[in-house]
Amino acid sequence: MLDHLPDQGHPSGIVPSSVVLTAFQVMSRVFLTWAVTHSVKEVQNEDSVLLFVVAWTITEIIRYSFYTFSLLNHLPYLIKWARYTLFIVLYPMGVSGELLTIYAALPFVRQAGLYSISLPNKYNFSFDYYTFLILVMISYIPIFPQLYFHMLHQRRKVLSYTEEHKKSE
Repeated sequence: MLDHLPDQGHPSGIVPSSVVLTAFQVMSRVFLTWAVTHSVKEVQNEDSVLLFVVAWTITEIIRYSFYTFSLLNHLPYLIKWARYTLFIVLYPMGVSGELLTIYAALPFVRQAGLYSISLPNKYNFSFDYYTFLILVMISYIPIFPQLYFHMLHQRRKVLSYTEEHKKSE
């Protein structure tokens, strides 16, 4: 879910990512991995799982290569280009895999009542995991375009600066 979150400042000084956005990304990946794919065994062989796992894997290889070379003050242009270009394909690929996996899980979640709590109970509380998953899917509609277009803006800014800097040398 929302796997290519944009860089938003660097409070730690180690990597240029917001702690909040990084925590959100980690939580969303744990959610997709555990609360959907692990919990709903029937979806584990879906092509959509392979789709998001491949997208996440390539993204992390690029991201941490970028961070490592940046920390070493020796960032090859190819790594920078990959960081700010390959998301154009990888982000929609990962999001598609995530959404298709959640969608594939829905009938099994509904049939089994997975993680749902019905009334009456001593806490006077109910929770419908099926509806929650649908709301998670709907949340991609406003969030994905914002993050994607932010990354396109970052790409323009970072790569055009690099090109201008190269021309002036």
